[in-house]
Amino acid sequence: MIRDPELINQLVDTIARFVRERLIPNEARLAEEDAVPPEILAEMKEMGLFGLSIPEEYGGLGLTMEEEALVAMEIGKTSPAFRSVFGTNNGIGAQGILIDGTDEQKAKYVPRLATGEILSSFCLTEPDSGSDAASLRTTAVRDGDHYILNGTKRYITNGPEADLFTVMARTNPENKGAGGISAFIVEGDTPGLVRGAADSKMGQKGAHTCDIIFDNCRVPAENIIGGKEGQGFKTAMKVLDRGRLHISAVCVGVAERLVEESLRYTMERKQFGAALAEHQLIQAMLADSKTEAYAGKTMVMDAARRKDDGENVSTLASCCKLFCAEMVGRVADRAVQVHGGAGYMSEYAVERFYRDVRLFRIYEGTTQIQQIVIARNMVREAS
Repeated sequence: MIRDPELINQLVDTIARFVRERLIPNEARLAEEDAVPPEILAEMKEMGLFGLSIPEEYGGLGLTMEEEALVAMEIGKTSPAFRSVFGTNNGIGAQGILIDGTDEQKAKYVPRLATGEILSSFCLTEPDSGSDAASLRTTAVRDGDHYILNGTKRYITNGPEADLFTVMARTNPENKGAGGISAFIVEGDTPGLVRGAADSKMGQKGAHTCDIIFDNCRVPAENIIGGKEGQGFKTAMKVLDRGRLHISAVCVGVAERLVEESLRYTMERKQFGAALAEHQLIQAMLADSKTEAYAGKTMVMDAARRKDDGENVSTLASCCKLFCAEMVGRVADRAVQVHGGAGYMSEYAVERFYRDVRLFRIYEGTTQIQQIVIARNMVREAS
């Protein structure tokens, strides 16, 4: 749902210009320094990117899902690490508090998340539980007015820098399933919260992850999201539809950037006396990539509008995540192929994107998890 077409067009145009003039020229620097340049970070905060999906009453822009998808597609046209730094504040770092948090929790944390004053992180995955998130082992034991957290979380985005963590921990050891899990808000300077060394990853330089270790970490009982135990996993699941649609939109943006890069290169590069773009086998790869990017965009926009209309889009969000994450991988592979040997060289953006997009098929629920979700929902609805 577009509330004000003129305003959203202005916002999208502003972000497109920011991507084109500020982010793309700094992609190589981002990769080389493995960090978002501080002046870029400051500009992101000033533009309100940390509060895109946070309601206006808390200082955010309050974008609808359709509006957020349009913005995410523009942000997707540059290195994913630029989006990653503010993505958690808009997604699972804030949405859980907004959906199930108490009024006090919302007032205390959400406005600072919206401005980027504090950076958030989401702690679910563990060394022995990834896709099977309900089997997590991190514990939270009540001790008076506090809970004592113990356990290790793995591959935590923004972990090295985050000021605020949403942590899933088991409060009921007798309940081995999702019902025994609660969600906690843990401030980054809490004693007993230890950050591991930054991970060395295949791609997405500048988007940092690390282990987060809880060693007798004392968290105030008032920081359990919603004020009661056993709701944490449900809270995590509630934010997935928006997160999966957001990531799908980013995948579409990356695919469109790769199509542009491929088209430009094939029109400039000549082989056998003609531009590469004149050769039919090259044209076939360009056409396939354009078609798949368009299909992904159509899926995302349809699901986003349905979500804004109040429909349950759990199945559709998983369909989008499944298709778009796989689609952008195929587009990236073709982009390297049409560049030939140049596509394997780090001086060309397609080499970096080829590595960066591989992660989309893993986080926010792997492709295989999306397949399971879609099929289970189909069977449940048919029954």
